[in-house]
Amino acid sequence: MRIIRNIVIFILAFAIVVGAAFWWLTRGDTAQYTIEETSGTDPVLAEPDPQTIPTVGVARPIGWEDGEAPAAADGLVVTRFAEGLEHPRVIYTMPNGDVLVTLSNAPERVVAGGNAITNFIAGLLFSQAGAAVPSPNKLVLLRDADSDGVAEEQHVLRDDLDSPSGIAWRDGNLYIANHDEVLRFDYAEGANVVSGEAEKLMDLPGAGNHWMRNIILNDEGTLLYVAVGSASNIGEGGMDIELGRAAIHELNLENGSSRVYAGGLRNPNGLAWNPWSGELWTTVNERDQLGSDLVPDYLTNVPLGVNYGWPWVYYNDVIDERVEAPMPQFLTEYTRTPEFALGAHVAPLGLVFTQGGTMLGEQFSQGAFIARHGSWNRKPAAGYDVVYVAFDERGNPLGKPVTVLESFLAGEGKTHGRPTWVAWDRTGALLVSDDTGNIIWRVTNPAAAATAVPVRNRGEPLPPRRELNGDPARAFDDPPVDLLPGNF
Repeated sequence: MRIIRNIVIFILAFAIVVGAAFWWLTRGDTAQYTIEETSGTDPVLAEPDPQTIPTVGVARPIGWEDGEAPAAADGLVVTRFAEGLEHPRVIYTMPNGDVLVTLSNAPERVVAGGNAITNFIAGLLFSQAGAAVPSPNKLVLLRDADSDGVAEEQHVLRDDLDSPSGIAWRDGNLYIANHDEVLRFDYAEGANVVSGEAEKLMDLPGAGNHWMRNIILNDEGTLLYVAVGSASNIGEGGMDIELGRAAIHELNLENGSSRVYAGGLRNPNGLAWNPWSGELWTTVNERDQLGSDLVPDYLTNVPLGVNYGWPWVYYNDVIDERVEAPMPQFLTEYTRTPEFALGAHVAPLGLVFTQGGTMLGEQFSQGAFIARHGSWNRKPAAGYDVVYVAFDERGNPLGKPVTVLESFLAGEGKTHGRPTWVAWDRTGALLVSDDTGNIIWRVTNPAAAATAVPVRNRGEPLPPRRELNGDPARAFDDPPVDLLPGNF
């Protein structure tokens, strides 16, 4: 009896210790600022609160009942374009209106810099968030032939991919980004199957903590841009494994060469061309474990050679003292400030700009739409929605994010789904993939007129500087007479 009693006492004591540890691990850090305060062109940057154990606030997906849908902004109507999909992620609309979707999830991976315990905990968190199901590895075609807003046809184009994400197409060439490579297939628009062997165009760093690989073509179809996220939070697994990561690559499709186009981007995802400036823009998931208010994720432009500072720096010149790897000399002299903050830990993924013919109304006629996948390490939870950011006629973001689809959160630590990607259908409606709800939503304004085609802002380039005097950063504060307006 004594042995049994001792065993029972031990089990109870162990349960109490485990319960107390779980309570301590999950109580976390409550945000001191609202998401709105950590958003916009001049966000609040809180004091860092380094955390060995991160704040944990994972919302458990419960799906959608028949007839349920996310709430939308005034004037907008939300319907189901397609459902019954397996973890739909990236959406791509073909010129003929067919919609391609990658059904995907993470490959097998370990947490960079982690150990058996952290990998086990990460696995539990991924599972609770609906991110631990095996990857379907499919490319699916959805067809709404009668333009009634519902895809009546579904065709599996490929089922042999490897955690696929990005999709692009031009002139019979279909490009797909697996987590570790970029592939090209022959594909005739309108076909219900992609046959033939894949041609590998480029190897990519595989898996890692951030496994999605988005792609986009330039206007001429000669260059392909590939977004690759970091393997870790702040390089804690060593910088050798970060080679080629936290970057956007440029692949020349004519000669097969590639280069790093932009760096210091912890986890770039959405890629889109700004129709007013012609620049490439991206959404970026910033670093974790500095508290619920840091660091704001962002939307920004990507000029050639730009660096946004990861892992050493965020928001231009704020040094992350946790990073152990030596910081490159003069890094803060050339890192850029993100153009527009989207809020801390909201996890922005899909990005699309308004274009001619979109049907969401005047209030959503000149800007960008972003799917915020939702936080796992902020209290209270944030994101789980689709927002709109207005832009001016020169292609600059304005104000604060405006809600398009309300939070998918269901309360009590649950969520109906997680918005992942955005794209336009051929009627001008906005499509939104919901990867844990297994639905693609369709958003439109029945009373709206079609949006006008955006006007590209063009001008003559500035003449070259003929001499540099003093601080180059202030070279145009007091320009030489021959460079003043009217003198050249």
